[in-house]
Amino acid sequence: MVSIFSVKLSLKVEYACRVLAQLAYCYKVGELTHIEQLAIAEQIPKNYLVQILSELRSGGIITSRRGKQGGYALVREPDKISLYEIIKVVDAELLEARFTSNGQSGAKVANVWEHISVDFQKIVARYTLKSFLPEDRAIMYHI
Repeated sequence: MVSIFSVKLSLKVEYACRVLAQLAYCYKVGELTHIEQLAIAEQIPKNYLVQILSELRSGGIITSRRGKQGGYALVREPDKISLYEIIKVVDAELLEARFTSNGQSGAKVANVWEHISVDFQKIVARYTLKSFLPEDRAIMYHI
């Protein structure tokens, strides 16, 4: 019997992970990457990407520079940026368990979901941005 488990993450988290994977690929080169290149490489609408990049910059995950020679880059090595940190910056509600203890079963239900929430946080903290990079760098679109 095959069991299928699905976690519904926000599109914002998915896009953030994808664009950060592109920036991780460019990290060792030390070049800044233009938003247009990121949007094309990951097929993310530019206007939405602007918002995500702004949040990632405010959250201390990326840096940016304006102008013709400007662009975006990671502030730390890909293996030093956790998935937990990315989620916390772009969609912190995914990390929160909010249940009331109302009703006869409320306390037990809240307790179970609190444990699941803690486990989820521990799991996403174990993964780093490096986890999103393909083993074969030729697979990654070079921008």
